[in-house]
Amino acid sequence: MVWLGVIGDQLTGPYIFPQRPIGDIYANFLQDELPAILDNISLQIRRQIYYQHDGVQPHFSQVVRQYLDHKFPNQWIGRGGAQIWPPRSPDLNPLDYYVWGYMKTMVYAQKVNTREELLQQILSVARSVNNAAVLRKVTSSLATRVRKRNRSRWRALETTCLSVERPVCNCTFNNITQ
Repeated sequence: MVWLGVIGDQLTGPYIFPQRPIGDIYANFLQDELPAILDNISLQIRRQIYYQHDGVQPHFSQVVRQYLDHKFPNQWIGRGGAQIWPPRSPDLNPLDYYVWGYMKTMVYAQKVNTREELLQQILSVARSVNNAAVLRKVTSSLATRVRKRNRSRWRALETTCLSVERPVCNCTFNNITQ
């Protein structure tokens, strides 16, 4: 499994999990790996950031929710979080509606024979997709997607996602390695 994040016009990661990320493994990633991944993000942005992830099982484990409540109090978006996340809404995460599809197309464009070749190809493609202009366009289309939902129960999400003062780290992981 591969984890990626998008903050504004910057791709963060990838982080390749050595094994399938169940709750404890994902919690360890959040505690031990994520701080280093976010190191190149300014301290001001890190203090204001909203951490957003989807509702897959490892993201919803109790240990993960407790950690996010501690590290991002009232500033994480996801199932069980302070900020509601519409179920079945990959259209609201730039990674789901653009980056993963593009990466899979590019990663599998040429044949890989070993796991090591596959991992190197993933890292190479991630570097190529980390293009500020493209990511800015992709994340700005999030505003349109959120507004189209325009239901009163998602207004808090709209306020959070569209606020200039509140950067959002949109992240997911994908089974691109299999």
